[in-house]
Amino acid sequence: MNILLTSVGRRAYMVKYFKELVKEEGLVHVCNSDNKSIAFKYADKKVISPLIYDENYIPFLLNYCKENNIGILISLFDIDLLILAKHKKQFEEIGTKVIVSDPKIIEICNDKWKTYIFLKENGFKVPISYLKVYDVIADIKNGFLKYPIVVKPRFGCGSLSVAIAYDENDLYYLTKKITKEIENSYLKYESAVTLEKIIYQEYLIGQEYGADIINNLDSQVMNVNVRKKIAMRSGETDIAEIVDEPNISNVLFRLGRITKHIGNMDCDIFLVDEEPYILEINARFGGGYPFSHIAGCNLPKAIINWVKGENVSKDMLTCETGVIAFKEIEITKI
Repeated sequence: MNILLTSVGRRAYMVKYFKELVKEEGLVHVCNSDNKSIAFKYADKKVISPLIYDENYIPFLLNYCKENNIGILISLFDIDLLILAKHKKQFEEIGTKVIVSDPKIIEICNDKWKTYIFLKENGFKVPISYLKVYDVIADIKNGFLKYPIVVKPRFGCGSLSVAIAYDENDLYYLTKKITKEIENSYLKYESAVTLEKIIYQEYLIGQEYGADIINNLDSQVMNVNVRKKIAMRSGETDIAEIVDEPNISNVLFRLGRITKHIGNMDCDIFLVDEEPYILEINARFGGGYPFSHIAGCNLPKAIINWVKGENVSKDMLTCETGVIAFKEIEITKI
């Protein structure tokens, strides 16, 4: 079983997880749009791909998968997901199973405004959100909202260009600043579909959690693993503890049944007065997955088993509660 991880970036740990599983039975391939990826060091085979928005991107991947007998393709980057979802059948025709959700749910996850509307309409608690800065200011003056306000790209991942506004001057300044940052980054591609490129959100005070909602390839919810975020760095969890929080997991089981996504859905949640508020959802392996993995969940193995038609026990997708894990910084020569 040969596996291809696209837009692999710095997710070297995902390469290692899959290599432990395929061993002599297959190879782990990776691709990225440039060679500045530490994952290249650990993969069995590596290749530089065209940019995701290049018209040759999908033809390149199809040809690569066919030539290298790729059985499973998994993307590790939000922007990659939608285009792969739209061409999923073409990959299946050459024998490659793309582990990606339907385009509709990918569009909801990638667009934070659509995420907000979707969650709100389905009865989930969410931070109050806006697309227009003058609506934010009006509601603050009317006493419906108060500072601080979270200002961030409507399309984006990690903490790229996320900022906090403490007054009206901050709001206007950050709106201009983040708009310029979007124009000068890869966020400009997805943001080009709308004039409203920034989302403004209520600042929540509470404990932050991350979670993995795991669905099988038939979109059935298999498990939810919740982790308490103890420390953050550059938009990703740095230290976390696997916890049993029924208030959160019960809500996320319902979310997984509604989204009908495939594989992992990475979630950010705030627990405010024992009520879970969902901030973001990402239909992919997130930066918090390694905490689930080290605590006993093995979603990579489950994916391989599902593709092979083999059994997956709940134990394979369950974490040991109470495990605390740390991400470490390591310098590697390549």
